[in-house]
Amino acid sequence: MEPLAPHEKIFVNKSWLESDPIHGSMACEDCHGGDPSDPDWRTAHEGVIRDPSYPAESNACAMCHPDTAATYATSLHYSLQPYKRAIGLRSTNSPDVVTKVEAAMDTHCLTCHSSCGQCHVARPQGVGGGLLAAHSFKKKPPMNQVCVSCHGSRIDREYFGKNEGVPPDVHRTKYFDCMKCHSGAEMHGDGTAYDHRYDVAAAPSCVDCHENIYADTAANPLQHNIHRDALSCQVCHAAPYKNCYSCHVGKDIEGLAYFKTEPSEMGFKIGLNPLRSERHPERFVVVRHIPVDQGLFSYYLDDALGNFDSVPTWKMATPHTIQRRTPQNESCDNCHGNRELFLQESDVRRKYRAANRDVLVPDGMIPPKMGQ
Repeated sequence: MEPLAPHEKIFVNKSWLESDPIHGSMACEDCHGGDPSDPDWRTAHEGVIRDPSYPAESNACAMCHPDTAATYATSLHYSLQPYKRAIGLRSTNSPDVVTKVEAAMDTHCLTCHSSCGQCHVARPQGVGGGLLAAHSFKKKPPMNQVCVSCHGSRIDREYFGKNEGVPPDVHRTKYFDCMKCHSGAEMHGDGTAYDHRYDVAAAPSCVDCHENIYADTAANPLQHNIHRDALSCQVCHAAPYKNCYSCHVGKDIEGLAYFKTEPSEMGFKIGLNPLRSERHPERFVVVRHIPVDQGLFSYYLDDALGNFDSVPTWKMATPHTIQRRTPQNESCDNCHGNRELFLQESDVRRKYRAANRDVLVPDGMIPPKMGQ
């Protein structure tokens, strides 16, 4: 995403004081602190808080939005709990190692958090920050400045059809924005500290809109009912998507933190559901490779992820590349008996095979061609 010019980041248009009578009636120091009575700007700005909504313990938004603020700390955009859990499971059990890994995560992995202000007033700090519209508060965060600023490398390119040869998501062709599916209830959290984003009670589901998909009057009711709870919707309706590999973090000679990954690859693979549960009963799901590696934290210590193989590197995915018609659903045998679509050992790099043993699809589980 193109960075804002310095003046654009900080310019406050006084017209919003009148256009937003609620927030505009509050004094700057009510949220940001500082001393407006001090004539010396240097001392007047001592103690000024750049983002009053972060961390959660100092959430100025709670003054007027107590219900939302009460669940803010457990929302995944703030807590980043799935990242912490996954790395924790991969890490060794040594307290010394865990402490160093957590410090490395604070430097590299946990800087992309968001907050009330970093959605409704400014861009997230992870992409340089900057006011969205001269300090105007946006009830609905602008998708092209907030959502894709953090989710740009994969979701933005997929949803808007920016990957060569892959059309925009069918929902985008209907001009859906992110909030059409991802509600405020999902973003703000419900007070539960979820370990995975697919566990979130308010997370979207295809049947939220396509509630009659299994009815006799729906299109292809037989196909939908045959595959119900056996396949995720994306198995039939997703187009190719991006897979990323081998993230490594460190610091340069000036002490600045960096990360590097291998080039991403486009692809499409069906694997066994690693999160199978009552909420996600499907046996087969679309899987995406994530950018993790045994040497992720090798800059800081050796064997930081001694339990690396306890978590798959091919994860359940819901790509934003949905199409009504796809190569795999054009005919039954485009999927049945088509080994190319299913994640097998030969598709997985040797060093990642042990981690993905429960996601690989054995030959005997691949549905045979129709009539065989």
